[in-house]
Amino acid sequence: MHGWEMPERSFSAERAAVIFIIALFAILTGVLALSLYQSYQAAILRINERVMTSSQIVATNAGWIDAVAWQALRRIDDRVGPDIKAGAITGVENIKDAVYGLPGHVQAYVVSADGVTLYSTDPQVKPIDIRDREYFSALAKGAFEYISPLLVSRLNGEQIFVYSRRLQRGNTFAGAVMVSFSGDMLSSIWQLVDLGPGSTVSIMRSDGKVVARYPKPPGPIDLGSYVLFTDYLKKRDHGVYEAVSPADSERRIVGYRRVPGTDLVVQASAGYEENMREFWRNLYFTVSFAAATAIGLAVGAAWIASLLKRDAVRNRELERAVDQNQMLMREIHHRVKNNLQIIQSLIRLQPLPDGVRNGLFDRLSAMSAVHEHIYHYDRFSEISADTLIPSIVDPLVRAYKPDVTVEYDLDACPVSNDQATSLALLVGEVVTNALKYAFTEGAAGKLVVRLKALDAGRARLEIHDDGPGFDPDANTPGMGTKLIAASVQQLSGQHRYEMDHGTRFQAEIRLV
Repeated sequence: MHGWEMPERSFSAERAAVIFIIALFAILTGVLALSLYQSYQAAILRINERVMTSSQIVATNAGWIDAVAWQALRRIDDRVGPDIKAGAITGVENIKDAVYGLPGHVQAYVVSADGVTLYSTDPQVKPIDIRDREYFSALAKGAFEYISPLLVSRLNGEQIFVYSRRLQRGNTFAGAVMVSFSGDMLSSIWQLVDLGPGSTVSIMRSDGKVVARYPKPPGPIDLGSYVLFTDYLKKRDHGVYEAVSPADSERRIVGYRRVPGTDLVVQASAGYEENMREFWRNLYFTVSFAAATAIGLAVGAAWIASLLKRDAVRNRELERAVDQNQMLMREIHHRVKNNLQIIQSLIRLQPLPDGVRNGLFDRLSAMSAVHEHIYHYDRFSEISADTLIPSIVDPLVRAYKPDVTVEYDLDACPVSNDQATSLALLVGEVVTNALKYAFTEGAAGKLVVRLKALDAGRARLEIHDDGPGFDPDANTPGMGTKLIAASVQQLSGQHRYEMDHGTRFQAEIRLV
């Protein structure tokens, strides 16, 4: 009776051990697969956020270039005067200062109706007939303003793009005034967004023709039949997609955005392989560790099976075999415990997402503005609130209520980089609420934004509209209200609302 009992018990123990190891391996595999999947999604999400933020930076710069280019053309038009001919204005300096401050290598030209260049800031200008160029011929045919696609200069062979404006005296086409930008001007923006090797930044017209791109392409590009213009832009004015570039056949993740108030579309793209390289390194390390663990478990299982089979024939050493089996089982549990702790530590090191982040892309524009200011003004430790706040408020007013006037009273308070994002989110949310709810449709209004320095790095922020006001106690808190409260808390401050000929938001906050 006892002679048959031990092999049966040994077989049951062996089978249980094998099942346990298989179950443990299955659990390990499932946890590892889930972790890797979540890590992959987190890596993609990080790249998406970076390209979206970068596209906002490119859009901000493109909008600024567009605005100052048209302003320069209007100024030159005014200075040319009614008589458009050589000698009608007093020298090149009168048009040179009109393009002062424009980014990159910019040249201005005044061309008569018969294609003769009357004035130019370009010292290398030559008598070249430009009447076949569309930036001139479109004006001659009746267009008032024109933005060219990417061109190759006939003067020096460099890539350029041109803003042009029709010169009209009475009802007659009298010529054109133009500003020409070098294609290299996007290099500083490309360096600013810093999306890594294989990345690009581009400015395009709404018809799909590329205006400028960096790194520079071999020549002009028409993306009118590309998926960005045939699909994505028809659905949303901004977003992210993954595709193979028609310009160089590289796989990239692309953030795109229409530039408000212009005929331009911008995009910032990151090379897929370059940005996923860290994930693949982590994947290799994780899989290698998991494989070593699996081999250890398999070796352990084989060792246990061998011991159990050997103990099955040792009836006379039953007590010692039982003690040995107990010792081995304690060793197994100890090893499993250690392996699980190592796996848990590895999972904690993975950048897992906190949850779904729907609706946050629109609020990134405020944060993009913070970055743009940090680099644009070469202020890497702190920025000034009197330049940061208008860059957040003005685009919101143009987007929501262009008939609302804004009065600023801002001290040049320094804002640390740690606090700048919270300040941007706070101002953006309060101003957005005012623009949405304080002014009736079509009615003009006024918005006062005031920031006054206090002591010890603190300041008083006040945003006042002249709308009908509201009862904050009766208002149901929404995402915006919660974000305002969270931003104030992050700024170590307190806030309140007052009804004084409208709604007055006040907060005392820390900026450094």
